[in-house]
Amino acid sequence: MNNLLAALMFFTRLPFWKIKTVPAECFKHVVEYWSLTGWLTGGTMALVFWLSALVFPADVAVMFALASRLLLTGGLHEDGLADFFDGFGGGKDRESTLRIMKDSHIGSYGVLGLIVYYLLGYALLCSLPLSLTPVVLFCGDAFAKFVCSFVIKLLPYARREEDSKAKVVYTPMRSLGILFTAAGGLIPLIPFVVFLPSFYVWACVLPVLIFAELVYLFKRRINGYTGDCCGALFLLCELGFWTGTVFVTYYSH
Repeated sequence: MNNLLAALMFFTRLPFWKIKTVPAECFKHVVEYWSLTGWLTGGTMALVFWLSALVFPADVAVMFALASRLLLTGGLHEDGLADFFDGFGGGKDRESTLRIMKDSHIGSYGVLGLIVYYLLGYALLCSLPLSLTPVVLFCGDAFAKFVCSFVIKLLPYARREEDSKAKVVYTPMRSLGILFTAAGGLIPLIPFVVFLPSFYVWACVLPVLIFAELVYLFKRRINGYTGDCCGALFLLCELGFWTGTVFVTYYSH
């Protein structure tokens, strides 16, 4: 329970700290519960979209849904995505890449990356059938976080702990932690694969391929991962889920 509360405190801006004070050690295990926090963030997006679509056009509902997660997380993952684009776009080697990513100022690569990310995400979600969008928002958030949580098992942390922005270095997942993250990421897919045609399961392939490619890039460039890498990894894998769903939807027709 403490670890789950720590994850909700870490990955959202909601005042879960008022419920209980958790030991600092718990924050080293938050990645194990990352996909479970996706039930909250993805579920909020799905609910906001559904309610908004009752009174607004679908494209407006998509904007409200995306904005709702930004409010919940404080742009935590988007900050990581911008720093990732700045660091990997402007850095020439390991040291310069890490130095640029740690800089709190956003550069041209980060700005352009966020613009392209949101334009593409908006276009993908608006192109989905109205009834499918809430399912994709909920399932994509949790599943992408499940996939991305394995980065801490495959790569070491690229900085020293004292140089971490969050002052936390995640502990590699234990067997029980893998079970938690798998449950958090796979259970939301049950309605996705049960109530939709079986070929929709192929939407899950692209996030895995994106994850594998980015992990390879992290290892080659900085020989590890950072918190910014985790944020970028999640958003790009989720974008892959949206892309795969749109592709399957239109290819099936």
